[in-house]
Amino acid sequence: MPPETPRRPWRIALHNVVFESDIWAGKAFDRGLLLAVLVSVAVVILDSVAALHARFGGAFWALEWLFTILFTLEYVARLLAVRHPLRYAVSFFGIIDLLAFLPTYLSLIVPGAQFFLAVRTLRMLRMFQVLQMSAYTRQGEFLRLALIAGWPKIAVFLTTLACATVILGAAMFLIEGEAHGFTSIPMGIYWATVTMTTVGFGDIVPCTVAGQALATCVSILGYAIIAVPTGILSMELSEAARQPTAGGIACPSCGRQGHDVDAAFCKICGHALEA
Repeated sequence: MPPETPRRPWRIALHNVVFESDIWAGKAFDRGLLLAVLVSVAVVILDSVAALHARFGGAFWALEWLFTILFTLEYVARLLAVRHPLRYAVSFFGIIDLLAFLPTYLSLIVPGAQFFLAVRTLRMLRMFQVLQMSAYTRQGEFLRLALIAGWPKIAVFLTTLACATVILGAAMFLIEGEAHGFTSIPMGIYWATVTMTTVGFGDIVPCTVAGQALATCVSILGYAIIAVPTGILSMELSEAARQPTAGGIACPSCGRQGHDVDAAFCKICGHALEA
């Protein structure tokens, strides 16, 4: 395989600014970005209040487009800074960065789409890297590894739970019937779901003795069910805690951060990491 063409100095400098949080320029850029995210989310929230929109709607509109242009330029800068822009574009932060400004453009076609810009709050996850909260970053990595490792067990549990919900909903439909609000099996499934999850909206309740007895069993079962995914995640978190600590070097190819401290290559794309 032929060696890759060396990156131009301006791309290396741009990468250091927009991806690296360990240098002064990178810290300043990220902290300014976090401040812009906070202010822009506040603008979206305040603009949804009718009284404030009627009075300051024009100012909110101008600020929203200002932040949209700012985040668009930042997104383009991140794509230019990495060797393989597509890899960054389809990464978690790449998608979040895109969603930070895309709804504003969509609002030109679909009115009200700009309120989906509240997703910008997810960009605050960068705060853990910017403020050097390595302990919190590592805990987030533990949670991610635990969810991945425990997913097969959780999938089996959720499938079993779905089957139980259908059976209980059908049973309640047969016991109570249309006279007591259980007009169909889907309605019974809805009741079983809100009861088993201990939500209990109270919009539909059993009235017969048999139905109330079944409801009692379902409620008790709901409390017992909570312990199953909790136990699975606890076990996987314990296993994930034994993994090596992650570092903050950003991959020059896809922009991924959080590699092991002794890693020489990116865990996502395999590109060599630059110290």
